[in-house]
Amino acid sequence: MVEMTSNMDGFDRKILDVIAVEGRITVTDLAKRIGLSKSPTQARLRRLEETGVVRGYRALFDPILLGRDHVAFVEVKLSDTRESALAAFNTAVTRIPEIEQCHLIAGAFDYLLKVRTSSMSSYRLVLADRLSTLPHVASTSTYVAMQAVKEEAITPKAG
Repeated sequence: MVEMTSNMDGFDRKILDVIAVEGRITVTDLAKRIGLSKSPTQARLRRLEETGVVRGYRALFDPILLGRDHVAFVEVKLSDTRESALAAFNTAVTRIPEIEQCHLIAGAFDYLLKVRTSSMSSYRLVLADRLSTLPHVASTSTYVAMQAVKEEAITPKAG
């Protein structure tokens, strides 16, 4: 991946900027937006996909309209932080659909989770039945979000 980043030029970065916001844009329209003809744009996009820079395309949903507007951030401390314990935790956490994000943290706790549910009572059940039973969990601390001020996918910027 580092090698690919150094091989990217301004046109590649423009492609990323556009498709980060408009993933369903046609190659023809993408070519017009970045100032290249269709064939080289298509070749560049294919190369970005094949090298893994572009990992896929997906729809973004409004969680509030879907009734999943309760967001909690959870600090997790593990009782064991050897590599095998981290691997067991990592594997188990991917099986819980309410966990939107999971990050290994360098600090006073081991993991930070972003958990999205429909309500405080549904979160309480997820915490009791799923999060607390994850491998090697020693303790958790929950912080409930009152409002999402900015919540977007990563958007590449040229430069």
